[in-house]
Amino acid sequence: MERMESEINCDKKENGRLYWVTGLSGAGKTTIGKGIYTALKKQYPNTVIFDGDALRQSFGNDLGYSSEERFACAMRYSRLCRLLIEQGIHVVCCTISMFDSVRRWNRENIENYTEIYIEVPMEVLEMRNQKNLYSEVKSGSTQDVVGIDLKLELPQNPDIHVVNDGQKSVKEVLGEILDQLNIGNF
Repeated sequence: MERMESEINCDKKENGRLYWVTGLSGAGKTTIGKGIYTALKKQYPNTVIFDGDALRQSFGNDLGYSSEERFACAMRYSRLCRLLIEQGIHVVCCTISMFDSVRRWNRENIENYTEIYIEVPMEVLEMRNQKNLYSEVKSGSTQDVVGIDLKLELPQNPDIHVVNDGQKSVKEVLGEILDQLNIGNF
């Protein structure tokens, strides 16, 4: 029996795309990620956004913040994103992503991977200090903070690299990213 044209088209699905937004705590990953998500959602209703802190809680918050535990956590995020991409879902994932090996794994194992690095100088992050992380490290009340006592392996070849140091508004920085992604405004 011949298959109907609509059945054939249903079997052929396109993979989604992963927008991996990375930078240190306070860099603006989630804010910028939400802007990317809003713009994408207009074109692709099958778009989701993940924030590293929310993902950590969703997975049960069973891992700490040491380098080894952060690596395990990051690989969870990558594998979840790959699963969704393969289902035709576009994913915006906002995470510190301190390991080059995780980003390399993403490039090698996730079709349609786009890496966006948001750079902010440490002195600006310390002034923003949104989660009080940087002041807590200085006072000695916390440890295992990426960029302070845990080394960040800087992205070597991100698809997009922007500086969000306050010289431009977040809207301007987001506009630069959306232009490079060739996505309409939010």
